[in-house]
Amino acid sequence: MSETLAEVPQSVSGVEVMRGIGAREAKGFWADAWDRVRARPGAVFGIAWISMMGFFAVFAPLLANAHPIVLDRIAADGSVESRSFPLIAHLTPTDWLLMAGALIGVPWVFFGSAALGRSVRITVLAALLVQGGATIVLSQVLVWASDGSSLHWLRNWARLDGGPWPLIAVAALLSASVAFVVPIILSPARRMIAVAAVALFSFALVWSAGSSTLVNHEMLVLDESAGRARAVWTLIPWSPEYTRSDMVAQAPGTQVSDIQHLDSFRGTPFGSRRTWLGTDALGGDVLAQLLWACRLSISIGLVSTGISVLIGVTIGALMGYFGGWVDLLLYRVVEIFMAVPTLFVLIVAAGVLPRNTYVMMAIIGIFSWTGAARFTRAEFLRIRQMDFVQAAQATGLPVRSVLMRHMLPNGVTPVLVDTSFAIAAAITIEATLSFLGLGPDGQASWGKMLSSATAATGTFVWWLAVFPGLAIFLSVLSYNLLGEAMRDAIDPKLRKAAH
Repeated sequence: MSETLAEVPQSVSGVEVMRGIGAREAKGFWADAWDRVRARPGAVFGIAWISMMGFFAVFAPLLANAHPIVLDRIAADGSVESRSFPLIAHLTPTDWLLMAGALIGVPWVFFGSAALGRSVRITVLAALLVQGGATIVLSQVLVWASDGSSLHWLRNWARLDGGPWPLIAVAALLSASVAFVVPIILSPARRMIAVAAVALFSFALVWSAGSSTLVNHEMLVLDESAGRARAVWTLIPWSPEYTRSDMVAQAPGTQVSDIQHLDSFRGTPFGSRRTWLGTDALGGDVLAQLLWACRLSISIGLVSTGISVLIGVTIGALMGYFGGWVDLLLYRVVEIFMAVPTLFVLIVAAGVLPRNTYVMMAIIGIFSWTGAARFTRAEFLRIRQMDFVQAAQATGLPVRSVLMRHMLPNGVTPVLVDTSFAIAAAITIEATLSFLGLGPDGQASWGKMLSSATAATGTFVWWLAVFPGLAIFLSVLSYNLLGEAMRDAIDPKLRKAAH
């Protein structure tokens, strides 16, 4: 105890201060801002809720699934004829990519080498996940385009006995090429290794991972009750797409064996299951849909906001740096997009375009970038006359270097704060569109569940209004609380006013 007090003096003189005695190590800007955010109870609640949503979004296939983890077929003499893993066979490439990112990437971000800062590790992880996701999406687009293509070689590539691996390889190469060009704060050699590893991993996922489903789920349950099969189920043995007409609008806590017209399941392992949050108007489990809907909400919010930030920052940087006629012309474009109602564009697009997640992400991102553009423009107009920018220009650095390396890190802070509010707005738009019945087809959605509270049964079903509505409310509230805390933490004027 005495040694500790001796090491840290209670008071220091001016000479000792000049020598560095008693001085504390200064925190970085973002480290200090993060400490201030964590000091806000509302922000801590928002971070906890968003983290829980992220966990459910990643691991929902392992938590709520009507496919058994292990399925053994039992012979007449009681021996195991065959063993299969239906849940593993059902996982899609997206499922594998998200779980790999969570199990490998997240620990690396928090406990990785100190040689790379945490912010750098987060940037690298996000860039590599985007590369893997782009490979998956581009592979699906190429396979879909090959079906109606007039090119024989393209159709032949998609119909090979070993799968459409040439198209998948093309998608992996294209995504890897773009990812390598993007400066993710790694040396070229390390960047090449990381990009190549993700390209090979994503190629293997798309080529080998499938989404096979059970032919007859009820028959499997009957085989299990008759002793012809033995299965190990997940914690919530329901899938969001699995419905039964004789389980419509069952109250929370109802046991399957207590439901009428299910005599064939009484006394079976299936009959011991409960619908902890009830069922919807189609007989689907509410809890399973709530967990799976986290993936849709988070993906819509993050991807669409990422698109809008990319477009907005690029256009705002050009307006703020060049000014003059460039600013005048591009600001007219901003005003045009500001006048377009995003929700009505989505409603029209739902009638003429495929109703899937990718279309919704693209439309929300393309028509919601004006806020980021205006914030970036204002910051660039402010800092373009500062000494460090003038010095960079005087040394003859190219415009790209001045914008990306010198001005953008100092002018993007308000955009990052606004990003949290933009994610909340995107989640609200998706819930509204799904409530109107125009959301993505075949996916669980909080808005779709909320609309079924009275739409199909004719009577008000409280659990279909309370649980999805509470999920939407808490998600939007969490992002808004986090955005307000970030705004107060990085704005010196608000910080001074608080004191």
